[in-house]
Amino acid sequence: MNNEKKVRIGVLGLHHDHVWSNLEELARLDTQAELVGAADPHPELRDKYGAHYGGDTYPEYEALLDSEDLDAVYIFASNRVSEDLAVMACERGLHCLVEKPMASTLAGADRMLAASEGAGVRLMINWPFAWWPQLQRALTLAGSGEIGQLWQVKYRAAHEGPVELGCSPFFCEWLYDETLNGAGALMDYCCYGSLLAQVLLGKPSHVSGVKLNTGLKPDLKLEDNAILMMSYPEALATTEASWTQIGKLTAYTTVIYGSEGTLMVEPRHGASLYKATADEPEGVSIPVPEVAPEMATASAHFLHLIENPEASVHPLCGSIQGRDAQEILEAGLIAAREGKSVRLPLV
Repeated sequence: MNNEKKVRIGVLGLHHDHVWSNLEELARLDTQAELVGAADPHPELRDKYGAHYGGDTYPEYEALLDSEDLDAVYIFASNRVSEDLAVMACERGLHCLVEKPMASTLAGADRMLAASEGAGVRLMINWPFAWWPQLQRALTLAGSGEIGQLWQVKYRAAHEGPVELGCSPFFCEWLYDETLNGAGALMDYCCYGSLLAQVLLGKPSHVSGVKLNTGLKPDLKLEDNAILMMSYPEALATTEASWTQIGKLTAYTTVIYGSEGTLMVEPRHGASLYKATADEPEGVSIPVPEVAPEMATASAHFLHLIENPEASVHPLCGSIQGRDAQEILEAGLIAAREGKSVRLPLV
C-alpha cells in the first residue's frame, strides 16, 4: 500500500461488541490507515472510544459523515440501523465494512447492495470465522475438488447466551430486540451456516426451519435455539444456533462432506483441520499454511480491497454472498413461522 496517503476511516456505531477487536486490529495497521472518529448515541461508548483511540466523537451519525474527510467507514451498529448507515455511507462514496450478518432483513440487504453498486464502492461484510486459517484452507480444498462432489455442509454456532457470555448491555439490548436484530438466535447464529452453504453449494431450492424458546431465559421473548435446513437437487446443508448450550463441545465446528472425503474444521484444540477418506476413515490432521497478510484480519483485507480495486474479496465476505445468505435467513424465518418448506428465490 502507498503509505503517503493513509486511508481515513470513521466508525459508525459502537454498540456491536465486535467493534473493539476490529479497532485493535486496525490500530496495528497505523501505517496504512488512520482512525478519524466515531459516532454512537451512547455517551459511555463514545467515552470508551475516545479513551482508547482519541479523535472526535459524535452522538449523531450524520454529524460524523458531514464533519470529517473520510475514505471509508466501519459499521458496528444493530443489524437494522446498519442497513441505513451503509446506504448513507455508500451514497457519500465511502467504502464500507459492515459486521455480520449483512442486515436485519432481505429488503435491507438489497438496499445496501444497490447503494454500493450504484456508488461503485466496496461493501465488505465481516464474518469473524472468515479469518480462521483452517477454514480458509478447507474452503480452498473443497473448492478444488479435493473431497469430490460436495453433498452436505454443516455448521453449529452455540454458547450459553449473550448475557451469560458477558456481552455488554448495549449489545444485548438490540440482540434481544426482534426489529433491531431481525430475529433472536436464528439471525445471530444461523447466519454463519447460511453463508457457508451459499458459498460452497450455491442458492438452495428450498429452506426449512424450526425455532424454539426453551423457557430457560424467562426474560427472553425471542427464540434461543433454531435450526435451518437448505435443500439442493443433489445436496443439503444445515445450520444450527443456540443461546442455551453449556460448554463448548460441538460449538463452531464446520463439517464439509464430499463423495471422496470429509473435512472438519475445529476452532479449538490448536485451530485444527481434519480430513477423512476411504483410506484414512478415522481422519488425519491437515497442515494449515500461514495465510497472506491481506487474509489475516478483516482490517487488513478491507484496506487491501480499497488499495487494489481489482482485487477479489474473500469468498465469505462479498456483499452478494451476504445478500444471498440473508435470503436464506428470511426464508428460514418464514418456514419456522409457517411450518412449511419455502422455495427460493423469494418473491
